[in-house]
Amino acid sequence: MTIWDSLVLGVVEGLTEFLPVSSTGHLTIVSKMLGLEIDDPAVTGYTAVIQVGAIAAVVLYFWRDIRRIAVAWVRGLLNREERDDFDYSMGWYVIVGSLPIGIVGFLAKDLISGPLRSLWWVAAGLIGWSFVMVLAERLGKRTRPLTRIRMLDAVVMGVVQCLALIPGVSRSGATISAGLFLDLDRVAATRIAFLLGIPALVGAGLYELKDALNGGTGAAALVIGTVVSFAVAYASVAWLLRFVSKHSIEVFAFYRVLLGTALLVVLTSGVAAAT
Repeated sequence: MTIWDSLVLGVVEGLTEFLPVSSTGHLTIVSKMLGLEIDDPAVTGYTAVIQVGAIAAVVLYFWRDIRRIAVAWVRGLLNREERDDFDYSMGWYVIVGSLPIGIVGFLAKDLISGPLRSLWWVAAGLIGWSFVMVLAERLGKRTRPLTRIRMLDAVVMGVVQCLALIPGVSRSGATISAGLFLDLDRVAATRIAFLLGIPALVGAGLYELKDALNGGTGAAALVIGTVVSFAVAYASVAWLLRFVSKHSIEVFAFYRVLLGTALLVVLTSGVAAAT
């Protein structure tokens, strides 16, 4: 992997990790365009590692919230009287909601890094989940703010987050849609989606680090991709939270359908191979 490859993939990761358009799908498409072997463990490991840069961006952006939740959670563990604090409950929501994707991701690692690394899956995920996003927007009542979230909401969103292991679905797209179906407002669903993504993506990045380095990716490429993804992701997070406060996420669904359809045309015409 060249320095240019790492720069391009870092930008793509930062732009798409938190937008509901599927970072994995975009990274798979762009990796293919760059001439990389998209089912190579080193490449899949690299894309997982540079996600840590994007996660660092969201941690920095939400640092005050994360610190407050962590402090309240520890206080609640030590003192029963502190357990009425909403932030104590939120700590448990994030922990419990993050467990499903960690378990499924570990058990299905070979499937995720092998057969699912196909552009056919990317196209299917992009188009298929777009209809779910539209339904979530149109059926969700969006009447519940963040302070009204429950453990059941966190569990449901955490389970749905597992679908993002299919390239093209989108982790944020899956969790935000689930939140909307549960009648959370867009900002609440988006903030929970971001918080649930932190443990999942950090764990995936650390787990894949060995494959990325052993596969010849190179430490320099990893550092550059991670730093670039951090900078671009920070701007993306800030923009998305402003966007969803006033706009529907359906616009992303329309983009996904267009991209998925274009990808199907490329694949069926034989212009590019699926792997």
